Amino acid sequence: MKAATIEPFPGWALGAIAAGRPSAADFSALVEHHQSRVYSIAFRIVGDRGAAEEVAQDVFLALSRNLDRIENPEHLLAWLRRVAVQRATDACRRRSSRVDFSAAEYDEESNPAVAELDGTSSLHLATWAEKLVGILPHPQRAIVLLRYQEDMTPAEIADALNMPIATVKSYLQRALKKMRAKAELLRRI
Repeated sequence: MKAATIEPFPGWALGAIAAGRPSAADFSALVEHHQSRVYSIAFRIVGDRGAAEEVAQDVFLALSRNLDRIENPEHLLAWLRRVAVQRATDACRRRSSRVDFSAAEYDEESNPAVAELDGTSSLHLATWAEKLVGILPHPQRAIVLLRYQEDMTPAEIADALNMPIATVKSYLQRALKKMRAKAELLRRI
């Protein structure tokens, strides 16, 4: 997964929004600028488009209530990431479901993504990698997404999720180990 290349919302615009009651057009521009990032984080955690849309709406509703606390564009990005992960994790807990990823469903005859693991199809490989991320428990999944999709360092993730850096590194290491083990199992099929 590649990090998204969305630039932070311009500081002058954020300042204008936070200085008083933002106009509907100002807030709409802010939402439009960040909606794909928030939706992407939510979708990759919850695994359902409808639930991801609800999470994204909830995140922007919370943002509208907390705009006066946002200090600068970098703070806004960190806030959006943190709240998106938290709300998506909450949505998963409410649904009490995880992406089903059994080895039987992903054999070479039924899934070209597994058949083409030789690197010839990056689209299939990306789909396959997303499914591997989908098997992870929610905290590990969130950390992997922030690390590899959002290109955040472990220290930035620890700060965003309010957890010790050692915990972030441990979750990341365990997640990668689980993904490697599942990938190796699927390669043997």
